[in-house]
Amino acid sequence: MSTDILIDLLQIIMLTLTTVIVMLVAGFKREHGLVNALTTSGLAASLLIFAFVDPILPLQATELIYFDEYSLFFSGLIIFGALAVSILAYPYFEKHHNNNEEFYILLLTATLGAVVLACSSHFISLFIGMEMLGVSLYAMIAYPVHGEKAAKFPLEAGIKYLIMSGLASGLILFGMALVYALTGAMFFNDLSPAINAEGLVGNPLLLTGFLLILGGISFKLSLVPFHIWTPDVYEGAPVPVTAYLATVSKAAMLAVTMRLLLLSDAFQFQALLIVLTVMAAASMLLGNLLALLQNNVKRLLAYSSIAHLGYLLVVIIAAASIPGLLSVESMSFYIAAYFIMSLAGFAVISALSNAGHELDNIADYQGLFWRNPWLSGVMITVLFSLAGIPLTAGFIGKFYIFTSGVEGSLWFLLTMLIIGSAIGLYYYLRLIYLMLQKAEMAPKKDPALAAIPFGTHAVLASMTALVIYLGVYPMPMIEILQSLAAAF
Repeated sequence: MSTDILIDLLQIIMLTLTTVIVMLVAGFKREHGLVNALTTSGLAASLLIFAFVDPILPLQATELIYFDEYSLFFSGLIIFGALAVSILAYPYFEKHHNNNEEFYILLLTATLGAVVLACSSHFISLFIGMEMLGVSLYAMIAYPVHGEKAAKFPLEAGIKYLIMSGLASGLILFGMALVYALTGAMFFNDLSPAINAEGLVGNPLLLTGFLLILGGISFKLSLVPFHIWTPDVYEGAPVPVTAYLATVSKAAMLAVTMRLLLLSDAFQFQALLIVLTVMAAASMLLGNLLALLQNNVKRLLAYSSIAHLGYLLVVIIAAASIPGLLSVESMSFYIAAYFIMSLAGFAVISALSNAGHELDNIADYQGLFWRNPWLSGVMITVLFSLAGIPLTAGFIGKFYIFTSGVEGSLWFLLTMLIIGSAIGLYYYLRLIYLMLQKAEMAPKKDPALAAIPFGTHAVLASMTALVIYLGVYPMPMIEILQSLAAAF
């Protein structure tokens, strides 16, 4: 192994080392604070590697791991999200007087799997990373917590995710087998030359293979009609796990999906584009319509995430007819914006919750502005950004998507995007109205809200600042994304 390869692998080595240390410490000493500190420190160190180590790019570090600006950007985003979730998890699980240390081992192994996904350029690394992430999430979602509500919901959510995710993995594996049987290629780069050389463009078995892979990925991303598990799992999982599932898991799968579709030239299959178009339109419309009916904030954000994934599909579909640079840039910006918005929103829910009781009903947020202006201010900023209001990251992200749609002449999908955004505006504003409304019976100051730890405040402040910064001055981020888009 050369020095260049070792330098590029430092972040994965650091994550692996942190996982082993946390596992050993948890095995010998049951101390929640110590394990959380080690996990947070290890994730912070992995993140700092990006700032102080100059990687050699692009580089095929191993047969399965490929490093370029694109993979490093998503790796950094994934580790950043895991760091925020680790900080939020401490106060949430601290009041859970049981064994909390295993949660952080699962968090680290899931993050390691997500980073492998972001650096994948091969079917095997895609599957290994996906399973490392998925198997860790099964246990994280079902992680035992106490409380009248929390005692039963995590296990139910974990079983639902286990069944649906297992089915998705089977579909992806079967699809990979069909593609490999026909092309003899497993590297993403080798798929397009093999398809053209063998004259497989119209082959129904090859199309079936790609559709099976797409179906499995759609389960992971909770796209309609593969979305049915999402609201139940979001509601039942502990809040920090829901935050992780909504951000890190989705970002990792989207990163590898875009690379696979672009490098394999899968867009030459017209049937694949039709399926993607139907799923995008259905996700945008159904996700927003079902969100209107929700009285639970976590379920509302679950259906909102389905709609936002539909928006992202517009960019992926547009990549079939416009230069890859714009599509990759648009998708990366929107993922980063949605990533930050979701973390901030779930950080507010986490600050209002603990392992025994979660304030996740919309009625619980009535009058929140008068009880805690800081938390309500963060939530209002997040909701404005999710709705695409100007001067927020969400507005720039939707502008990028609209630009990609116009460049690709996707007029039907743009119409669905406008209709979906208009519907979404209603349920976001409804929650804002409730928070600003004075509740007659609500206390002017909730003592529980005064006990929010410094770490949670730091996550809230940093995410809110990023949402506003990316909305007011997005150029630094855009320049970074333009350089990573050149990888394609």
